[in-house]
Amino acid sequence: MNASKQTDARQMRRVVVASLIGATIEWYDFFLYGVVAGIVFNKLYFPGGDPLVSTMLAYGTFAVGFLSRPLGGVIFGHFGDKLGRKSMLVMTLTIMGIATMLIGLVPTYAQIGLWAPVLLLVLRVLQGIGLGGEWGGAVLMAFEFAPKEKRGYYASLPQVGLALGLCLASGVVAVLSYTLTTAQFLAWGWRVAFFLSVALVAIGMYIRLNVMETPEFSKIKKAGAEIKMPIAEVLVRSPGNVLAGMGARFIDGVFFNIFGVFSIAYLTQTLKLSQTEALTGVMAAAFVMIFTIPFFGKLSDRIGRTRIYFWGSLATGLSSFAGFWLMRASGGNVMLVWLSIVIPLGVIYASIYGPEAALFAELFDANVRYTGISFVYQFSGIFASGLSPIIATYLLQKNGGEPWMICIYVLCAGLISALSAAWIGRRKRRQNVWQGAGVTEH
Repeated sequence: MNASKQTDARQMRRVVVASLIGATIEWYDFFLYGVVAGIVFNKLYFPGGDPLVSTMLAYGTFAVGFLSRPLGGVIFGHFGDKLGRKSMLVMTLTIMGIATMLIGLVPTYAQIGLWAPVLLLVLRVLQGIGLGGEWGGAVLMAFEFAPKEKRGYYASLPQVGLALGLCLASGVVAVLSYTLTTAQFLAWGWRVAFFLSVALVAIGMYIRLNVMETPEFSKIKKAGAEIKMPIAEVLVRSPGNVLAGMGARFIDGVFFNIFGVFSIAYLTQTLKLSQTEALTGVMAAAFVMIFTIPFFGKLSDRIGRTRIYFWGSLATGLSSFAGFWLMRASGGNVMLVWLSIVIPLGVIYASIYGPEAALFAELFDANVRYTGISFVYQFSGIFASGLSPIIATYLLQKNGGEPWMICIYVLCAGLISALSAAWIGRRKRRQNVWQGAGVTEH
């Protein structure tokens, strides 16, 4: 290997590590809120006589984070397409770290009354803004540095940050739940998990400050080809790609938040498992995803992203029936409950989340790509991700504690995403034919 290739390989590794660690921290911070929403916040910040109402209110503030993510995506996408990817990623990490630490300091409802849920709400909005700008920049750093034939694989590596972040969030809370009494955990133990974010952010910041800007954006900057209003360009020039991308994202948001967030409250409140047992199941699924996400990202480079995404969407939607059936049939057997989460979430779900970043990045030109993928991912998250735990809680109550209406909801999301992926694939094939014939699409 000559010196130039060694330098490129070293820079690629540095970019991947920076994107992965930063994404892990951001997802840890964001998911930590979701993990404790149904087991802590519903008791300390939304007290009431009806546990269902308290839980739904707690998940309501969880959903607010998804409402603010599109704002973060548009803001940081705009400046990421005009000023660069790297500088925006430093800012998003700072915002998320400060907001998470402050959540750990918010007094309870018993101490300051209504100000407690209000402060939680404000800080959750800041978390959403931070993550809204983070995801697009992190995957683009890897995608735009990678060789074109390996972009699915490299763009999937920052996606592993979701698995690592969830694994850390559920793992830390599980350890605290196991080592502390319930009273200690509710009094102060859960706050420790939020304070840990400060150390993680310091590490991530050091690594991110030592990477270069992506080659594609550097070319745009050098040529003066920045777009004045990237969001307007995306919505006016590529409305079909935006809608298709949002449709493809639907199963991702719905399924992950049913099995990664809602399932914790379902297992503890309906099936009466302990918090530690429920959290360990989610943590195990997240650990498996560390390996399955890059596997499917690499597979998408070989046999096509839309093909993997189409079949993955259908399989993911259907797997919810098997997962909830096994939970119900487990008879309290913890190993079976863990299996009911690990296989659908840890393995099958990875078939969509692995190729997703590259699939979305290829929908947009480089000079609007940060804005385009951020808008698609974050705006669709309002409906697909943020509302899913609330919808699932309502459907469970409406169906007398039976989860089958939830499964139908997940399957519908899978069908929408599969059709969207098929449309993207057909459009790609048509563009390839036009380009081969020397025709440019306008």
